[in-house]
Amino acid sequence: MSDSVPEATTPVDEAVVESVDAVGAVEPDGPEHDPAAPAPLGVPRVPTGNADVDAWLERLGDADHLATDGHLEVYEDVHRGLRDALTALDARPGPPAPSPPYRNRS
Repeated sequence: MSDSVPEATTPVDEAVVESVDAVGAVEPDGPEHDPAAPAPLGVPRVPTGNADVDAWLERLGDADHLATDGHLEVYEDVHRGLRDALTALDARPGPPAPSPPYRNRS
């Protein structure tokens, strides 16, 4: 009598065996897909009617094609531009009007 246990055999899926190349890597089933690659979020940007603000909001689309570490630069740039646009709304449209000339009525 033998103390050894017979090895169990597992059925092999021939399709999997064929998809393994000479170095042991599995071939992709379709076009290359990298789940970690940047992908647009698909968030719509609605025009505001202010050309400056709309341009800055469109700039946010640049982040869609960057890796996460590149988003900060875009966000800071957009934040700076939107802040400047808001500040410009508070600014007076031009230099103050000159005071009327002083007349001494003696």
